[in-house]
Amino acid sequence: MSAAESLPEHPALSRRRELGATSARSLLLTVLGEFVLPRGEPVWTQVLLDVLGALGVEPKSARQALARTAAEGLLESDRAGRRVRWSLTPSGRRLLTDGAERIYGFGQADRPWDGRWLVLLVSVPEARRQLRHRLRTRLAWAGLGSPAPGVWVSPDPAKQTEVADVVADLELTAVSSSFVGPFGAIGAEGEVVAQAWDLAEVEEAYEEFLDAFADAAPTGPAEVLAHQIHLVHAWRRFPFLDPRLPAELLPDHWAGARAADLFTRLHARWQDPAQRYWQQLVGRP
Repeated sequence: MSAAESLPEHPALSRRRELGATSARSLLLTVLGEFVLPRGEPVWTQVLLDVLGALGVEPKSARQALARTAAEGLLESDRAGRRVRWSLTPSGRRLLTDGAERIYGFGQADRPWDGRWLVLLVSVPEARRQLRHRLRTRLAWAGLGSPAPGVWVSPDPAKQTEVADVVADLELTAVSSSFVGPFGAIGAEGEVVAQAWDLAEVEEAYEEFLDAFADAAPTGPAEVLAHQIHLVHAWRRFPFLDPRLPAELLPDHWAGARAADLFTRLHARWQDPAQRYWQQLVGRP
């Protein structure tokens, strides 16, 4: 039995509503971003198989995840005798670096809100479903919500450059318009928020995150490594799920603030021992 096989399964993995359908590739990306990216060193196949296996991923699925990630241009392999090791490609490093910035920066205190909104109008024919899906996915990742078909909003006008890049990448500039300004005299901001985002669903996800990790107390290096992976893997969904609205637009006692504080504290507490144990794993013959 390898050292990594002693990693315990955290209860959060069994919470499908919190983590969704946990895929081998998704867990692999979490491991790569948390441990391979910071060190910039190649890692043997067996180390990745052992760690993923201890997290509940079958060897076949783990190998398929490696092959798929390599096919996407994020990983590359080289051989040393009969052994294979994996390194991040430049594209892989860029992707995981961007993801790390969003994950670790997410939930930090925002600047005071000046009351202005960004409004995007974009027309995509119903027949172009794939394009509509790509637009919806990328705008939601940027934190925008859609209170009505063809209308996207954000209380952060600074996102206009990012949104313009999305629209240009999808070749929709000619059928799009944007506006920036304060809310008008007609209607209520709270109603727009309720139509654009399901904050109750987001808060429920935060509460489940708090339930899963509030009492976490790993007692050894292997447990710390497992908990760190589960923690980051659970947290990485929130930059997509939570639009990060200013406090003025959020419910009282917003669970997201407590969850962000917990993530920051636990990640800092487990960071050094998890990295040391990872180094032990990759350094063994």
